[in-house]
Amino acid sequence: MTHKAVLLFHEKVEYADGDIVEVKAWAVAPSPAKPEGIKYSLVYTGKDGTRILGYDNAEGKGHHKHLGGRESPSEFTNIERLIERFGQEVAHLRRRMT
Repeated sequence: MTHKAVLLFHEKVEYADGDIVEVKAWAVAPSPAKPEGIKYSLVYTGKDGTRILGYDNAEGKGHHKHLGGRESPSEFTNIERLIERFGQEVAHLRRRMT
């Protein structure tokens, strides 16, 4: 029996300067790859479409972060904390770029 992913959350914010923040999370069947039973994609892109910051748990990679073209493992407690941390990092990056 196949379990279908169920969208839990999707929010997309387009800033006046063209930058975009998009947050998506799905409930999935717990598995060795996703023991928490959640799949997520948190992405901050510039107006040119370049990913500035991202968090996800893509198949085979586990929880990880994308920043400045580099990928590194990321700590995951729960989706709420991750979204909060992502929002703080986006705010910090946006302040630095202005």
